[in-house]
Amino acid sequence: MYLNSCFRAALFNRIKYLSILFAVFCIVFPCQACCAPTWLKVEKIVYGAKPEGRGPIGGGKGYANIIIKGDYTIRDLDGLLKSLAVAKKGEVVFIPGETVIDLTARIYIEKLVLNVPEGVTLAGDRGYKGSKGALLTSDALKTPVMIQAAGSNVRITGLRIRGPNPKRYLDHHRRALGPNGRGRKYYYMFPVSIGILSQYPSLEVDNCEISAFSHSGIRLANGMDHNIHHNFIHHCQYNGLGYGVSSNTAQSLIEYNLFNWNRHSIAGTGRPGCSYVARHNIQLEMSLSHCFDMHGGRDRHDGTDTAGTSIEIYNNTFYASQTPVVIRGIPENGCKVYHNRFPKCDKSTQAVSSYTRTAVFDNLYGEAAKATKK
Repeated sequence: MYLNSCFRAALFNRIKYLSILFAVFCIVFPCQACCAPTWLKVEKIVYGAKPEGRGPIGGGKGYANIIIKGDYTIRDLDGLLKSLAVAKKGEVVFIPGETVIDLTARIYIEKLVLNVPEGVTLAGDRGYKGSKGALLTSDALKTPVMIQAAGSNVRITGLRIRGPNPKRYLDHHRRALGPNGRGRKYYYMFPVSIGILSQYPSLEVDNCEISAFSHSGIRLANGMDHNIHHNFIHHCQYNGLGYGVSSNTAQSLIEYNLFNWNRHSIAGTGRPGCSYVARHNIQLEMSLSHCFDMHGGRDRHDGTDTAGTSIEIYNNTFYASQTPVVIRGIPENGCKVYHNRFPKCDKSTQAVSSYTRTAVFDNLYGEAAKATKK
């Protein structure tokens, strides 16, 4: 009996150790490991985010469209700037392996921005033979824009793009905008940062890891036909801003991304023309506020209740405890929310907060073992 007790204790400790090890693996490698199924099929309908033929949600190892060479291969900042200055439409500027290019000093002193010309691809090889991808980084809190599309049909792929601010700065937000706060002018005295900016159509950002930008990891100011897919976007969580992907008057498809530790993983200003389709994305467990957002007129103080033009949110999985979707006004052409998985919500009113012209239907609520379709 004593041996049986010892065996059971040893077995229990072994299982406990393996469980902890697996949990750590899920945190460190969220693109490759999922602690729960991200999608379920009920009556032949798929609910939640399901990977497709291009590889895992969030990109990385197993991604199908990795670039491993280019028309220009560079390993330092001077070479990168020279190559971007001469690259033509259809050409690739390639940064190999795990090259590190620190832009801090040039951004701080010269206000440097990496301008990618029309039709040019800026690429690394994230996921190829274990590569984490080349790292472009800035530690300057005032990094207004690190990378900018200087024309249409720019592609940014396979890179790690790391900004200066992964923090929330809750005290600063409270001093500025809380009760008896010092106001918006005081709030904006603290500098903000943006990873990638486009004012032109057809930006593609794929297979990147983007983190630590206080305003937005990706900012879509204008333009149509943007495609943001297979990225891991995290720690864009500065309180008051803090967006993974944000849109002004742009139209975009946002799909197969992995989000964590953002304030809003997807957000829009809600101005007319602001539209997005969000599908097959995974929101992991940490979010400072609600996950997918569209601002309304009251946020802009423009006297309207407009919350963008068109929004479609389907086949996403939300693990965060915060409200998954908040539409803060009335979309001009409506919003549809369907075929999503909401494991932390028991009903639609917990999962989606909205006004009129938002249709919430045929989603899956609750944990996998007791999920209910409503």
